[in-house]
Amino acid sequence: MGDLDASLKQLRRAYEKQPDPDIAAHLGEVLWVKGERGEARKVWDEGRRKDPKNKALLETIRRLASS
Repeated sequence: MGDLDASLKQLRRAYEKQPDPDIAAHLGEVLWVKGERGEARKVWDEGRRKDPKNKALLETIRRLASS
């Protein structure tokens, strides 16, 4: 939506309550775009440990981390 700081705040809150791989995909994407790539990778790794085949997570990682 364009407000990365607000998105980051909401996604962090959601991920703390429910560390779901789909939320990890979105949280990692916002972190990546903000330049916090190490933290993005950490969140993605946590998500992959929970569900190594999560489609949204794998697609996000493929799209961003390979560029």
